[in-house]
Amino acid sequence: MKSTEIPIANPVAVLREEFDDWAVLFNPDTAEAVGINPIGVVVWKQMDGRQNLDQIVAAVRERFADVPEQAGKEVSVFVDDLARRGFVGFEIEAATL
Repeated sequence: MKSTEIPIANPVAVLREEFDDWAVLFNPDTAEAVGINPIGVVVWKQMDGRQNLDQIVAAVRERFADVPEQAGKEVSVFVDDLARRGFVGFEIEAATL
């Protein structure tokens, strides 16, 4: 995923927040469920179709202390994995005429 791409959470996916800020994502289209940690929950909630990867990582840095330098890469891998599983799509810019 490029840092300029804008991820969008699949609107049919369900986020069920559990104890200690962990959560389960469920995709009814594929019947797949994925457990996510508190950082993943923050990332998921930021994927509103308005923020690119850099902005999402900035939100993670705001919320958590001592976020490592490689956080951008790790968030990118996480989002790509969710996209591969059908939980996330990406905004596509229309070509200008």
